[in-house]
Amino acid sequence: MKLKFFNILLFFGMLFAIGCQDPEARRPKQHSSGSFMKESVVRNKKLIASEEKLIDSIIKSNPNKEYLASQKGYWYTYEIKNEIDTLRPKRGDVAFFEYEINDLKGNVIYTALELRPQDYLVDKEEIMIGLRDGIKLMRKNEKVTFLFPSHIAYGYLGDKNRIGPNVPIMCTVTLTDFEKESDLKKIKKENNLNNQ
Repeated sequence: MKLKFFNILLFFGMLFAIGCQDPEARRPKQHSSGSFMKESVVRNKKLIASEEKLIDSIIKSNPNKEYLASQKGYWYTYEIKNEIDTLRPKRGDVAFFEYEINDLKGNVIYTALELRPQDYLVDKEEIMIGLRDGIKLMRKNEKVTFLFPSHIAYGYLGDKNRIGPNVPIMCTVTLTDFEKESDLKKIKKENNLNNQ
């Protein structure tokens, strides 16, 4: 019995001794000097500069259109401007719009028919970054053509269909209407009650 007690005591003593030792920290197998990140930054700056140069040439080749620069890094021009209304979609509104996507040479990538009319819960749903901001600049019944650099369009992945990686696009959007989300829910509820 004493031997059994001694063995148990010895076992717990060894566990305690092992637990008190400071384990040596493992070293990383590779040391990164940050050169990959520096190269990536340089590559992205060159990409953005070349896309902006291309967009600038489009703007200069259309002197009859007034292009405005946004604070988010894209350009836009009004095809149809609504000078009467002052309201614009804001967070929590539901925006109803149609759009078409072209490359910067004007070749159609997606037609409005293919993309079908959209309803978008402003700032509460995921859509292309440029569109997310651009829609908030529009008034009801306006038609705007946006020139989006790739980093605020579909980025380095593309759309995994017809738009490749790092492709700047031209997007023509018609904002047909927008309503407060709460008003829309109320209307849908009333319609459901009337249809019963």
